Amino acid sequence: MTQLKKRIRENGINYTLVGDYYIPELTISEENRPIGKYGRMHREFLKEHHSGIFSDLILSGELWTYLADIDEQAQSRLECIMAQMKEKEGVTEQLKEADQMLWIQKIYSIHNRAEEIVLHELVYTLA
Repeated sequence: MTQLKKRIRENGINYTLVGDYYIPELTISEENRPIGKYGRMHREFLKEHHSGIFSDLILSGELWTYLADIDEQAQSRLECIMAQMKEKEGVTEQLKEADQMLWIQKIYSIHNRAEEIVLHELVYTLA
């Protein structure tokens, strides 16, 4: 009869021998950043379309950090694209003062178009 090792490492995960079974040593991430709208959307995308990657991130304890990073990148990219579109389309504070309804229409339009770009580039794709 061979002696089993008390601890092993397989596929990047540490296991401890308990009785006749190896139990994975899982730890909870110390991440405190919120994942936000885009992080949650990306989590659902991973669950539905890339379950292997989703499982790997959970088992390695990196899911929350990964999603928080995606959310921050998406927010930053959205703000950048919106600023560029506002400048190019002449959506300024002067327009806001002169015609608030037109300004609101243009801002909503810019936000929706910029968000579509962000969703395509970061949320519904693998980084």
